[in-house]
Amino acid sequence: MDYSADLHTTLRHAVVVAAVAVLCACGDGNTPAAEPYVIKFPHVTAPATPKGQTAQRFKELAELRFPDRVIVEIYPSGQLMNEDDALEALAFGEVQMTAVSLSKFDRLTDAFQIFDLPFLFPDLETVEEFQASPAGRELLNALIHRGFHGLAFWHNGMKQLTATKPLNVPEDARGLQFRIMASDVLQAQVEAIGATPQKMALGEVYQALQTGTIDAQENTWSNIYSSKLYEVQPYIMETNHGYVGYFLAVNAEFWDSLPDDVRIGLEDVIAETTAWGNAHAEAINQTARRMVVESGRSEIVELTDEQIAVWQATMAPVWEQFEQAIGVERIEAASSVRRER
Repeated sequence: MDYSADLHTTLRHAVVVAAVAVLCACGDGNTPAAEPYVIKFPHVTAPATPKGQTAQRFKELAELRFPDRVIVEIYPSGQLMNEDDALEALAFGEVQMTAVSLSKFDRLTDAFQIFDLPFLFPDLETVEEFQASPAGRELLNALIHRGFHGLAFWHNGMKQLTATKPLNVPEDARGLQFRIMASDVLQAQVEAIGATPQKMALGEVYQALQTGTIDAQENTWSNIYSSKLYEVQPYIMETNHGYVGYFLAVNAEFWDSLPDDVRIGLEDVIAETTAWGNAHAEAINQTARRMVVESGRSEIVELTDEQIAVWQATMAPVWEQFEQAIGVERIEAASSVRRER
């Protein structure tokens, strides 16, 4: 028996099998198939809200730009985690992207507290002009040392007050249990009107209002409608006293690990997505307002200019309380945008 011939045949067979395996792995015989880059993107608002719709558009455009190379997994309505957990998960790279309320960054930086100052921004156009200014753009890098690479600011809308009774002037809110996001500025704002602040996640607010654990809260029209808060709050005061927006951030280590063409391409997608989402935010909120009105469940209280002036004067000391932490120059930059409009 010719053992050398058998060995030669066996070796040749092994080489062929290996070559076939490599070709299969390569797909086109030239470039090995690579695993796609997966971006897990949790957030807490409903899909129909400004953030929900903008996140979905980012997914569609990113996957269209990079088919089979980038996969974006959106987890809305807090189904994966709440905002506090999302911040921690982003820092540790357990998720790759999130858009968390600016108020939530209170414990990480004082700079973002500017967005919580009452009556600083009269409308979304003013907010957007400030965010596009040098003073606003520098905020995107405010948390890079924490591992958060800032990409953009996304709008939700302007805040309204809701309560179990009409709040025509601040005195009407005295003694109420008032839900707020976790923010020192918002806490001071509620204390300035004589109410008791209760920090609470958005997903818990409906039940807390329903059971009487809290009496009032502040939110945008889109959140009031999508979270059904109008069903358990008979009065909504149209104040536009504050702003709800989001800091779109990625894990810095993940972002830096992307190939240049993918990273640059996603930056283009984010710019397009942000422009689209911010342009539609006001329309989404006005649609939500109309739906609340048509439901007949809540009475919309339109305050007079004189009543608004009383609210502004009552909350004005909050500015002075936080101006050193936020930065006098930063507040002046935002105020100058408002004066120029």
